[in-house]
Amino acid sequence: MEADHKHSTQNVVDQHTKAPNMGLMARLRGYFLAGILVTAPISITIYLTWSFLTFVDRRVSHMLPHEWYQALYGGTTVPGVGLIFALVFFVVIGWFATNFLGRIFIRLSEYIVDRVPVIRTLYSAIKQIFETIMATQSQAFREVVMLEYPRKGVWSIGFVTGKSEGEVQHTTEEETINVFVPTTPNPTSGYLLFVPRKELRYLKMSVEEGVKLVVSAGIITPPDRTANEKALKAQAKTKKKA
Repeated sequence: MEADHKHSTQNVVDQHTKAPNMGLMARLRGYFLAGILVTAPISITIYLTWSFLTFVDRRVSHMLPHEWYQALYGGTTVPGVGLIFALVFFVVIGWFATNFLGRIFIRLSEYIVDRVPVIRTLYSAIKQIFETIMATQSQAFREVVMLEYPRKGVWSIGFVTGKSEGEVQHTTEEETINVFVPTTPNPTSGYLLFVPRKELRYLKMSVEEGVKLVVSAGIITPPDRTANEKALKAQAKTKKKA
């Protein structure tokens, strides 16, 4: 995938800088656009990473005793320290949650939260989302499909979030699948559809590639693995005949 990305980037750079019969201004403009294409992704990535580290450092450093920070770093600001402490904090909490006292504490906390009218609804929704995303056996958002939506003859990209269960499945005559159809370019909003399994076309692209396809409005297209598989099968048949 990385090789394909580099190859496509180089193709775009060549389009802007190596077109035939380019004048001086056109070539300078091409170099300018190529420079943006090459530097913008890495610059934005570094900026976002640095901003995230700074954000975590500012939040976590205030939680640490001042004497600890002074003793460890002599009062100097060390980028990433807050992130390290945050990682250690979550690891410790996770370890605590797996032992006997931790389980009792979690049950007691959830018992109290369940007694608060508005908070329990919010907590339950957030908990279900995180459990679905982080569950190792979950098939949520792990498959990309195509379906005819919003009408016959028009195809949309969707993400399988699970198998329909309970009243939803019992109401329908066929086995249905929960499919999230995102909007472009913001994939966090979209539509939840309950689609018969036979009406779905499962794609070989990864979820990450599917998200890139949606966010880029189709500009970033994943490699055609189906064509590659057909080519390999054809080569295998040719070798067998030979």
